[in-house]
Amino acid sequence: MEILLKRAYEPPGPDDGLRILVDRLWPRGVSKDAARIDWWFKDIAPSSSLRKWFGHDPLKWDEFRNRYFQELDQNPEAVGQLVERLHRGPVTLVYGAKDTEHSHALALKTYLENLS
Repeated sequence: MEILLKRAYEPPGPDDGLRILVDRLWPRGVSKDAARIDWWFKDIAPSSSLRKWFGHDPLKWDEFRNRYFQELDQNPEAVGQLVERLHRGPVTLVYGAKDTEHSHALALKTYLENLS
């Protein structure tokens, strides 16, 4: 399972594989042509209430990850769809957040890697 992470504001690369946008909202200022998203998977993103609670506050990171993992545990259909795609080849989880160390995409990658 090869899972890459990339901000939506970074150009697509030849090694990205399947590019999956894992945000509920489309990243501001990014055209659909430039993003080259293969699948916009809103159902795997954190709930709106969790996203708003977190507010990208690094002090809430550990609790955010715990809550997000609980949401993922309660959404086995979405997780299963993503895992199925991961078994087909490299996947790049695309996200819009500026903070690369505290993004939900990083938490999602960790969650998925811990499934195997």
